[in-house]
Amino acid sequence: MGTPRIAIIGGGLRGRIFAETTRDHPGAELVAICEPNPTRAAQLATDPDVATAASIDELLERGSELDAVVVATPDFAHEQPAVAALEAGLDLLVEKPLATTSEEAQRIIAAAERGGGRIVVGFENRWNPLFQAARHQIQESGHALLSQRALLQDTLFVPTQMLSWAALSSPAWFLMPHSLDMATWLSGAEPVEVFARGVKRLLPSLGVDTYDRISASFAMSDGSLLDLDSGWVQPLGKSSVFEFRFEVETEGDSFTLDIDDTGGRHATAERTSTLGALPHDHRGRPQGAPPAMMRDFLDLVAGADLDLPGADQGLLITRAIEAIHRSLETGSPEQITP
Repeated sequence: MGTPRIAIIGGGLRGRIFAETTRDHPGAELVAICEPNPTRAAQLATDPDVATAASIDELLERGSELDAVVVATPDFAHEQPAVAALEAGLDLLVEKPLATTSEEAQRIIAAAERGGGRIVVGFENRWNPLFQAARHQIQESGHALLSQRALLQDTLFVPTQMLSWAALSSPAWFLMPHSLDMATWLSGAEPVEVFARGVKRLLPSLGVDTYDRISASFAMSDGSLLDLDSGWVQPLGKSSVFEFRFEVETEGDSFTLDIDDTGGRHATAERTSTLGALPHDHRGRPQGAPPAMMRDFLDLVAGADLDLPGADQGLLITRAIEAIHRSLETGSPEQITP
């Protein structure tokens, strides 16, 4: 189809990563940035040939000039730009979760069916080499899974400084889609029931009305167990803004993955911090899981035959996170609708 023409919707940190990766890709063209803040939009556009738009409607006036869009807006703000883009026949990469209600997710999927565009959901940890290696070994061994456990947490920086919209989200919506998607990807099983508990103390006292921490225990379709624990109130003095530990037990072996501990440590007189990989390689190209995911999406739009996480997986994860919140409200186990 030639060189795909791409627009990025959302000018935050993720939008910057996706814009830079598209600009660097030899087989794609960044043609527009959609961001209501004009200063931020101009910072992402950088090139005078890259247009800026304040709304999805203004963006779609470009019509035939676009082949695909990336929706990098907050969790709760995916539906409107996603539906508009898909109804225009464009391919879509949308940040996780697909949506924060199953009704919104289904409307996004229906728009794709009407317009013919494809949906890719940004479960970026599928591009993490550690998870890829674990999945390969699990599949090679043929051992059945017994249990999985994931601890994914952020420091207070995330809900109090990085996200202006944290009160409209939760650790379940913001963090658990990563863990839950990975558990289904590693096991090939789906969540069927969940029981959750949560704590709301610190963040409400700071004026952010959401959960500090949520723990969720799932029954999986293959009879295995899955326990997820996510929060975003870790002290600011932690060496990394996030911690991600994933454990898998099978009938014959086990895996322990420390995702934030793949690098070294950097100590100063004030603090110790994580010394991870640079955001760019020696040739200045974006590197890491998010750029790798974006490159695969660009290649898919250009015609490559790739198996990427799509609408069905996005809907499954949304329904499971909804069930977590129902369980928090009812204090009882909740079924996850297939």
